[in-house]
Amino acid sequence: MSTRNSKASKEAARERLRLQREKEAKRAKVRRQLLVGGGVVALLAIAGGVAVAVNQMNKPSYWSDAANKPLVKPANTSGTDGTTVIVGDPKNKNSLLEYEDMRCPICAAYEQAAGNQVVQGAKDGKYNISYTFGTFLDKGQGGSGSKKALSALGAALNVSTDAFSQYHTLLYSKAVHPDETKDDFNSADHLIALAQKIPALKGNAKFSDAVKNGTYDKWALTMSKKFDNSKGVTGTPTVMLNGKQVSVIGVDAATVMSNIEADLVK
Repeated sequence: MSTRNSKASKEAARERLRLQREKEAKRAKVRRQLLVGGGVVALLAIAGGVAVAVNQMNKPSYWSDAANKPLVKPANTSGTDGTTVIVGDPKNKNSLLEYEDMRCPICAAYEQAAGNQVVQGAKDGKYNISYTFGTFLDKGQGGSGSKKALSALGAALNVSTDAFSQYHTLLYSKAVHPDETKDDFNSADHLIALAQKIPALKGNAKFSDAVKNGTYDKWALTMSKKFDNSKGVTGTPTVMLNGKQVSVIGVDAATVMSNIEADLVK
């Protein structure tokens, strides 16, 4: 009896051991499947992430995209691409050419010292002012503030030449103009907020929408190309009266006006 019981017990133990091993084998198989499945998911996630990154890198940049859009010329401009911007009588025999970059600190110093007097001279009929703007500081310092501020100037010009002139003066003012290393002008909201100080632009939905939507971004790029192709211009500000360079850097308003008036064609 004891022998049969002992034999039965051993057989029962072996059966339990076999079943236990089968269970363990099944658990191990499930774990392997989960690990493999998780690995595939991870690889797919990584591959998907790489694909997204590649797609992002292959997307055209904001300004590359803007360059491919149709050119919208602001009102109150002339020339083939609307890049002739004149304050004063276009027929005046004296023409003062100004070359600037909206992020340029020396341009800001010049405008703060003599800008109002120079504009007043154009209003008084002594000459007209023809503006050409570059955006080279965006390349040198990084960012898009020069281009975006220029685009906003286009939106102001579309309102009126007076709005353009006042906004131009404001953006170069000591209270507003940023250090050239700061890209503060690369913000539509900021440019619109500043424009609320200009009566013709305050609450002007058409102006605000144009700045937000980048309506004149392509125009800004086109103007920048004109600057790049300008002969005799190696930096900003460059001011020329009837083709002759005028000294405007580091001098006061009276000296600037004296330098200009000395070469006026009577």
